[in-house]
Amino acid sequence: MNLELDQDGHLVDYTIWNEDVAQVLANSLELDLSPWHFEVLNAVRQFYHQFGHSPATRPLIKYLMKTVSSEINNAVLQEKFNTGLVARHLSRLAGIPKPPNCL
Repeated sequence: MNLELDQDGHLVDYTIWNEDVAQVLANSLELDLSPWHFEVLNAVRQFYHQFGHSPATRPLIKYLMKTVSSEINNAVLQEKFNTGLVARHLSRLAGIPKPPNCL
């Protein structure tokens, strides 16, 4: 699959995102996406559509606690997504632009 990515590894066109695209992006984190992962990634996309921007970590976690599971926290996301850069990588895997506050 040939994906057009920006310099930060995010999709240039977020509208082409689907589960296959997400898995290709997740391969860089050595991550096999499960239905739980897709539930989280779809919620990240929902945040983007609802608020018009990619979420920073703290608002993202609050949103996921309300929409996916109250059990979600930063440590859970770091463990399940194999990353310490939660907002950055969840946005990338969800096919949306990099959050503005990320380096």
